[in-house]
Amino acid sequence: MAQRQTRRPRTGEARFAAYLEAITAGLGSVRRAASARAYCTGLLLPGERKSVEPMAARIEPARVQAKHQSLHHVVAKAEWDDAALLRAVREQVLPAIERHGPVRYWIVDDTGFPKQGVHSVGVARQYCGQIGKQDNCQVAVSLSVANDQASLPVAYRLYLPEAWAADPVRRAKAGVPEEVGFETKTAIALGQIRQAREAGVPVGTVLGDAGYGDESDFRVGVAALDLRYVLGLRPGTSVWPPGQAPLPPAPWSGRGRPPTRLRRSPEHQPVSVKDLALSLPPRAWRTVTWREGSQADLTSRFAARRVRPAHRDTLRSEPWPEEWLLIEWPEGADEPTKYWLSNILLQGSPDWAVRGRLERGRALVRGARHAVQSQC
Repeated sequence: MAQRQTRRPRTGEARFAAYLEAITAGLGSVRRAASARAYCTGLLLPGERKSVEPMAARIEPARVQAKHQSLHHVVAKAEWDDAALLRAVREQVLPAIERHGPVRYWIVDDTGFPKQGVHSVGVARQYCGQIGKQDNCQVAVSLSVANDQASLPVAYRLYLPEAWAADPVRRAKAGVPEEVGFETKTAIALGQIRQAREAGVPVGTVLGDAGYGDESDFRVGVAALDLRYVLGLRPGTSVWPPGQAPLPPAPWSGRGRPPTRLRRSPEHQPVSVKDLALSLPPRAWRTVTWREGSQADLTSRFAARRVRPAHRDTLRSEPWPEEWLLIEWPEGADEPTKYWLSNILLQGSPDWAVRGRLERGRALVRGARHAVQSQC
């Protein structure tokens, strides 16, 4: 009888309680763990406002002040390792994700949180993806792993603008640790990728928008970790068209050191990815349908060409390696809308790379949404 009961599927409430028990076990204090479980519960309870005070009122209406203090303490005052907590979450959730298929993507993203005041750590006037423009907000950089069914953030870090990092008064008032300094978003993301690699997280193709793909140092860093990527580019990013490269170093004159740096000339210059796309003949574009939408099939036009990045190559002695430039130009649009650069090595037609980049769209949306929800 007892064996039969242990095999009975647990209710959603029991599964949630077991999950919270597992991920809060490493917080170092029984009271702290209890407050963390209550905080997570409050995030899922009905109610639009998810700040500490209204959640305390919903969790314990008769002891609002005491519950407010305990919730605020675990979120804002208590010392605990956020990386260890995310690791515990990964250990619980990743096996469930992999039951639906192996990890295929590592998604780099940053998420903006609109703010009204100026005292929250890192708040500044900067681009906020939630509202699609610059505004007062905090920004967090995340790394999520995903397959075609689900995604999970495995790293999450608040971006500290340079003005914040250099202001000792604001740092002290907000409790910013001394060891936390200014880092660009791409540097933060590359560090998260490196740590995930060292932790043995199942590998996937690294995906990110132009905020990451336009940074040559980021692409080089990802490739140095033996990872493949498909990363967005801005229309003005320069490349060498197929079959072209910078000029070799100038001939040695016989005096001094032989020249080693690559060259350009007025007649021999790279082009923007937009200009390259606009110069392609009609036969370069092919229509790809990747899945059924709610009202119609999702379809667009794509082209792929082998190019060489041109970023600061006149400071180099060898050209950048060739990569795939993927371009989307929807039917009826005035010009191409999206560009990506990929170091995936292909034999023959790049069709499957285009399809893979499209299929991951679902995972990218899920990853961003999951990251936002996990920090509400």
